[in-house]
Amino acid sequence: MKISRLPLKLATLATVTLGSLIPFNLPVKASTFSETALDQSRVIAIARPYGDDKYDLLVIEQIPDKQDCWAESGSNPVLVDPLLLNFDFTGICRRSTDSNGYSIRLDGNDLGLDYLLRLVRRDGELVLVGTPRTPGYSEIVIGSTKGMAEGFMKVHLYPGWQFTKRTYEEKVLGHFYFSGSQAAIAAGGDLPETPPVTTTPDTQAPKVAFVDVDNNIYQVQIAEAVDMGLVSGFDDNTFRPDQAVTREQLISMAVDAIGTVYKVDLDATPEQDVVAFKDVDSSRWSAKKIKWAEWKFLNLSNPNNTLQPSEPITRAELMDTMRRMAIHLRTQLELSEELQPTQEPLVFSDTSSSWATEVISEMSAYCGVATPINEQGTEFAPDEPATRDYTAAAMVRVLECVKAEAEQAAQQNEEAETVTENKEVETTTENQ
Repeated sequence: MKISRLPLKLATLATVTLGSLIPFNLPVKASTFSETALDQSRVIAIARPYGDDKYDLLVIEQIPDKQDCWAESGSNPVLVDPLLLNFDFTGICRRSTDSNGYSIRLDGNDLGLDYLLRLVRRDGELVLVGTPRTPGYSEIVIGSTKGMAEGFMKVHLYPGWQFTKRTYEEKVLGHFYFSGSQAAIAAGGDLPETPPVTTTPDTQAPKVAFVDVDNNIYQVQIAEAVDMGLVSGFDDNTFRPDQAVTREQLISMAVDAIGTVYKVDLDATPEQDVVAFKDVDSSRWSAKKIKWAEWKFLNLSNPNNTLQPSEPITRAELMDTMRRMAIHLRTQLELSEELQPTQEPLVFSDTSSSWATEVISEMSAYCGVATPINEQGTEFAPDEPATRDYTAAAMVRVLECVKAEAEQAAQQNEEAETVTENKEVETTTENQ
């Protein structure tokens, strides 16, 4: 359902005037999605520390009547204890850690493709800002920590902003909005005296031990992929983000990614005949994973029944594999095979003649798994080799999307069971 009203009194949006809130050259687009109101007490934005005095944004939602996902203490700033890190929070907490899981929505317009949410240090606090992806647009300021301290800190939304959930055809999705109304914000009060900030802050990402990813646009996802055991670095302390990923490396990563959702038994006997690839000897380091993947979801062979395991994978083939991996995981989690869009599909300028054009478009709408090469422009470069950094990012995006869908489905099932139980109680009472 569409949100009917904003329950908070809308007031000041720091550093942004009414005329510059949505820049005159930023197109106002008809949105595919609507939004649904949330109980604000059950959602929190957190400044999460990492590396050398850096912070990224974490959004957590508490499912009612479940184990606490976080605890708060102190003031200016409020410190947060992320309790969900101490237990399996599936079906208990919902978590979003990057732009695939949260974005800005203003006056019913999705600004996720136009603005990137950042935490920047200013005047003794961390400020949550929407940084324009295109030069010349104005920055949007949404909230702050109201002070600085060591550890996780609560981000207080400025009056006029609230958490909502993305909705598609009456179905509530896992994506969070930082939602506001321009007219109500402008009517809420005087603007602060600090001038507008027009510079774009440096990309913030978790600190990882590799010497060659400090300025990489996928640093966040690389760190998460390393933490999950999907990929590792080299002996010289490098990650080599621009190195092409081979076919067997992709399969190995995909199988390990699936293993973070359910236990993978590489020694299991296939339930159907699996014809081994001619060029994958059983003694090869990746042989077991390749055989298991071929049984479960793989589609990388050719008419000669060869895999060419040492050949680079293309970005188009990467998206096809990510789609198959997502469908496999959804099936294992008892979700429908059909991938549900979480955002509007991107229109790429170079995919119309690609064999994977529909797959690439679908994966761009599915938690933004498919994005332009180097996250810039409109080219996807489907025939270019898939690099280690983008492959890691794509894996993490798929996993976070599927896990969020599973958590949402679990909550909906619990709510449905509760309704059924209540009806049964009412019926029993009436019959007595």
